[in-house]
Amino acid sequence: MQTYLSPDQQKDLLKRGFTRRNFGRFAAVLTAGASLPFYNEPAMAQLSAIRGQMPADAVKINANENPLGPCPEAAEAIHNIVQKGGRYLYEETFGFQETMAELEGVKPNYVQPFAGSSAPLHQAVLAFTSPTKSFVTADPGYEAGERAAKYIGAKVISVPLTKTYAHDVKAMAAADPNAGLIYVCNPNNPTGTLTSRADIEWLLENKPKGSILLVDEAYIHIAGAPMCSDLVAQDKDVIVLRTFSKIYGMAGLRAGAAIARPDLLSKVVGFSPNGMMPITAMAAASASLQSKTLVPERRKLIGDVREDTLSFLDKHGFKYCPSVSNCFMVDVKKPGLEVQRAMIPQGVVIGRVWDAWPTHVRVTVGTKDEMEKFKTVFLKVMA
Repeated sequence: MQTYLSPDQQKDLLKRGFTRRNFGRFAAVLTAGASLPFYNEPAMAQLSAIRGQMPADAVKINANENPLGPCPEAAEAIHNIVQKGGRYLYEETFGFQETMAELEGVKPNYVQPFAGSSAPLHQAVLAFTSPTKSFVTADPGYEAGERAAKYIGAKVISVPLTKTYAHDVKAMAAADPNAGLIYVCNPNNPTGTLTSRADIEWLLENKPKGSILLVDEAYIHIAGAPMCSDLVAQDKDVIVLRTFSKIYGMAGLRAGAAIARPDLLSKVVGFSPNGMMPITAMAAASASLQSKTLVPERRKLIGDVREDTLSFLDKHGFKYCPSVSNCFMVDVKKPGLEVQRAMIPQGVVIGRVWDAWPTHVRVTVGTKDEMEKFKTVFLKVMA
């Protein structure tokens, strides 16, 4: 397994406090990728475990997908390029890189395309954390980075959210003077809540020296909140992640990017096993970025269904987090797993439960019809 790490990578790992015993796990990340237990959202494992219990027409509102799928422009781009699938067509990746860079106000070499945003999240953990450089994250928060850090033997520090469900940036900055990577998912997954731009700027200026701030903006378009790519343009110690799995409806097509200074990207890319991107995803992503109506129209559609569902919860006296995303957390006042499991035979699959909040379940915002079915089954199960 060690042969998959270059001599320079091995020297770097030893310098950061890893031992040669850790090399096999790094090599596993590079070669096994998505087959590793931490790689994809546990929703995949959840669905595998319940396939036999799940009706064929079940409403799946458990994985924060966008049921609207790719926009018409993206679908047309895929159709037009699929017959050219026999060629690598690197120019599609370059075109995506240039289009995103122009929209974000950065140079093209500040944008690194990936197949989704899971890979750069995990690779940033490999690049910047170690037994002496911790991974600092929110609790509850998206767990993939935490699991990757634990897998390679890096220390993980989980910081509870504030009373307003934002990242506690002051506590995160003070968590470890030797922090390697500080992770902020904004809006947060699973709560769907925002951390203010002012707090992110404060964290960036007050984080431990030498640490890197990783801002995951998977859901930022849905919230319509300020983005952080301008901080990248200022050459700050920040990496911004984007994905086309959420508002763009391309979860299965796999497109995403990391936006950062070239020196930071080079460390992340150093752990990429293959630089070739799927040409269908790159073509669809470029077309999606060029659509003038996709983001505002979908933001309104998702927002309207979300607010209708939250109003339903208000009406029936259920407490929830004030989400601005395409998911929310609702307190069911009993073990959340019981509610999750009870809804499956009724044809509704909701999200998982976080250890920090065992009586809360995460629910993805689906279509209007899907959420109507959720309301009916939820009330039945909670009765």
